[in-house]
Amino acid sequence: MIRPDTTSLVDIHNHLVPAVDDGAKNVPAVLDSIERMTRLGIRRIVTTPHIQGSLTLDPGRLEERLVTVTEAWETAASAISEEFPEVEYRRGHEVLIDIPEPDLSDPRIRMAGTTFVLIEWPRLHVPPGTTRVISWIRDQGYRPIIAHPERYAGMIHTPELAFRWRDAGALLQVNYGSLVGRYGKEAQTVAFRLLEAGVVVYLASDFHGHPSLKIYKTEAWTELQARGSTELLEVLCRTNPSRLLEDQEPIPVGGVTRDTRLLSRLRGMIKRETV
Repeated sequence: MIRPDTTSLVDIHNHLVPAVDDGAKNVPAVLDSIERMTRLGIRRIVTTPHIQGSLTLDPGRLEERLVTVTEAWETAASAISEEFPEVEYRRGHEVLIDIPEPDLSDPRIRMAGTTFVLIEWPRLHVPPGTTRVISWIRDQGYRPIIAHPERYAGMIHTPELAFRWRDAGALLQVNYGSLVGRYGKEAQTVAFRLLEAGVVVYLASDFHGHPSLKIYKTEAWTELQARGSTELLEVLCRTNPSRLLEDQEPIPVGGVTRDTRLLSRLRGMIKRETV
């Protein structure tokens, strides 16, 4: 039996549980996605199907959803184990924070059963009170990871939010595709600003398992390597997500550049009224 490759790259945000959300439609699509990831050096995967935070306050409906996801995940896990025994395939969820105080106590909701939880705001808009929500999640003993902060509407005009979220206890995860314009120029600009400021601690694919879609790992790495950030890539794509799997805090990261004018401007914005 081949043991999982614990030295490989790690992807902590993707939708590779078959037929449970807008991700991979079936097991063959999952296997195709896994094969593509292995060719990119990604062999440790935490897959994160969508779930609504409000569902966590309805025990019956929550259990129904978690059982459905678990059964589909186990089916995929069995197929992956047979076809790709070197791959570590674990699960969590991407939790939509549609209520301010979701119940995150079930380990099936969290990232590989750790204290980390991947969260997103509704409809890619930042609602009021986000720092209070983050602080509340931290007070419950969990560690929130904000998915794709670069994609939220208006972030290009309010980059100070990233510092507020970080200071409230959140960790930030940027998508590979954002670095090469997959979600538009504005998201690309914000993604690099966040990287320059050193507030991003994870990069991930957010891959939805469709054959027509790209993972964008190679393109993103090429872009960052051209900026002299190879060491940063190792931290964001291997070291820190590996630490997540061990339920350990990520190590601090430096910025892509040493643009002190940008850092001063962003830090000065923190003094504004909190969200």
